[in-house]
Amino acid sequence: MMGTRTIRRWLVISAACASWYGFMHVECASGADSDHLTLEDFRSKDQDGFPNEWQHENQRSQAKGREAYKIQSDGQGSFLAAKDAGQRLKKRKIDWDPKAYPLLIWKWRLHKAPTESEPIAAIYASLDTDLLFIPVFTKYIWSGSKPEGTVTEGGMFSGSEIVVQGGVTPLNEWVEERVNVYEDFKRIHQHEPAEKAWGISIFAGPGVEIDFGPITAVSSR
Repeated sequence: MMGTRTIRRWLVISAACASWYGFMHVECASGADSDHLTLEDFRSKDQDGFPNEWQHENQRSQAKGREAYKIQSDGQGSFLAAKDAGQRLKKRKIDWDPKAYPLLIWKWRLHKAPTESEPIAAIYASLDTDLLFIPVFTKYIWSGSKPEGTVTEGGMFSGSEIVVQGGVTPLNEWVEERVNVYEDFKRIHQHEPAEKAWGISIFAGPGVEIDFGPITAVSSR
């Protein structure tokens, strides 16, 4: 059953779009051009259930990461299930122009979160690299202790954080997020992002059990 927050976020998508609420599916009328770009639908996996084309942030902990992140499916579609991960996965070389597709939409479903886990989970949008070719990213987090809307400026080696979901509820219910990564990047970093985004990353905290649904970039037209 859809919660109030999920309904409110879903309604902000243009009425020109047709949708179904299993896993987010958007078909927007835009003539010959598509208004949405699927960055990841979690349908492609290896023999162990680990998502194809994703890499571990820390190569020394690959075994734990492969055990912690598994693609699963139910009657509604495929998703990435994370259990006691405590590490980040990254997907690079995505053919995504953030200026043309500035709106990032995804869903996540929390099952369990220890009180000491902070953040609970995060989606990283890396839209550029610095002079040392280090990804420049904005981190959208589900926080157990910080209220929604909290912004924390990043440092030299850490991206800025924006809390898009606060608290440890709802549980076992899909919650949809919708952010304008292009405008957030310009506001935080004070310059235009690259013409092609570096990639996206996913993080689930230690002891956390959470599912990630498909990740889609949408035109603002």
